Amino acid sequence: MASTQRPLSPHLQVYRTMYTMALSILHRATGVALSGALLLLAAWLVALASGADCYAWVARLLGSPLGWLVLAAVLAAFWYHFCTGIRHLVFDTGRCLEKREARLTARLVIFAVVVLTGASVLAMLHMGGVV
Repeated sequence: MASTQRPLSPHLQVYRTMYTMALSILHRATGVALSGALLLLAAWLVALASGADCYAWVARLLGSPLGWLVLAAVLAAFWYHFCTGIRHLVFDTGRCLEKREARLTARLVIFAVVVLTGASVLAMLHMGGVV
C-alpha cells in the first residue's frame, strides 16, 4: 500500500537543489531571454531602415547606461546559452555524465561565460560604442 506522505511521482520538492540543476534551468531561461532580445535587434533594424532621426534615437537609447546594461545582459545570456549548448552536445555523445565530470564542466561553463562576456564588453568599449 502506498504511503500518503510520499508523492506519486518525483517533484522538484523531492530533489536537493544543485548548481548543475540550476544551470539546466538557466539554460532554458536564457533561450527564452534571447528570443526576447530578437525584438531589440528587430527594433534596431527597423530604425535603421526608417531614417537618420529614428536611428539616432535608437542609437542614443542603446548607448545609454541602461542600454549598455541590457546589451551586456544579452551578451551574457548568449554566451551562457552557447557554452551550455556545447556542454549538452558533449553529454549527448555519452561523455562527462559522471557527477564529478558534470560538476567540472559546469564550473568550466561559468568561467567561460565570465571571460567571454567580459571580452565582448571590452571589445565594444574599445570600438567606441554599440552602434
